[in-house]
Amino acid sequence: MTVRPLGRTGLSVSEICVGTSALGGFPEQYGYDVDDETAVATIRRVLDGPFTFIDTSNEYGGGNSELRIGRALAERGGIPDGVVVATKVDPIRGSSDFSGDRVKRSVEESLERLGQDTLSLVYLHDPEKISFEEGVAPGGPLEALIELRDQGVVGHLGVAGGPIDLELQYLATEAFEVVITHNRFSLVDQSAEPLLEDAARRGVAVVNAAPFGGGMLSRGPRQVPRYCYQPVTEGTLARVLEMERLCEAHGVPLAAAALQFSVADPRITSTIVGMSRPERVEETVALLDVAIPDALWDALKPLVAAGRDGVDGESALVGR
Repeated sequence: MTVRPLGRTGLSVSEICVGTSALGGFPEQYGYDVDDETAVATIRRVLDGPFTFIDTSNEYGGGNSELRIGRALAERGGIPDGVVVATKVDPIRGSSDFSGDRVKRSVEESLERLGQDTLSLVYLHDPEKISFEEGVAPGGPLEALIELRDQGVVGHLGVAGGPIDLELQYLATEAFEVVITHNRFSLVDQSAEPLLEDAARRGVAVVNAAPFGGGMLSRGPRQVPRYCYQPVTEGTLARVLEMERLCEAHGVPLAAAALQFSVADPRITSTIVGMSRPERVEETVALLDVAIPDALWDALKPLVAAGRDGVDGESALVGR
């Protein structure tokens, strides 16, 4: 497993980051639940390697994700050397309180659940829940995160969100060393291009989440005709069906092409892959090991390029 510097943080992480949103139990979004023992067993397996980067959040599973990770870490006597566990600050579920005080409480909750005294990396999560002006205002979440960093409670700050323009605004504050983008850099949608370019100029590490678009590019467009958990247009469906056909013609799983598309981009430090059962570790390694011929990448290029402006930017390709 390739290990890469995480921007200018001084940390190093594997090219795959273990996502744990479903691990906390979120059947409303994923369509299945995860019990405690399966979740803890998954993290045990992750800690055996080769992945050295784990991503969670205060809100995942109402705190269950962090609790389950914390149980596995406690069994190992703490976070193993070389492993980075990152979490995110969130309002209380159902609340719009993203004040500085709430951010501090969110960090306290995460420390307790994970069984840690400090956190190496904490993201401002989904800042689109409030305006940018509220986010950077005195007494707001950014000020609180900077205070926690200066106190040594948090090592490094990141921002993790959806809207690209908003993430660009946060990077311009120069407060963040890592940025997560999700569902906006994949075979289907590359609308995160401006963010990747800006982050590279600033020396900010990019962590790319959801390379499978919520299942469409892993289980296939027939089984999952949705992208980012939303129904797709006929154009997007036709485009991904053609991608799947080309992959099958070359003997390559669509999921392997989707994952390697992200991993191969030099601007991306690590790619988040959700894991909610132990077998996902071996399955992910197998996808990375698939040899993809240049001829397939060449055939996919026009289909991929149609998504540079988002999932609905492919109308010219419909019917091909």
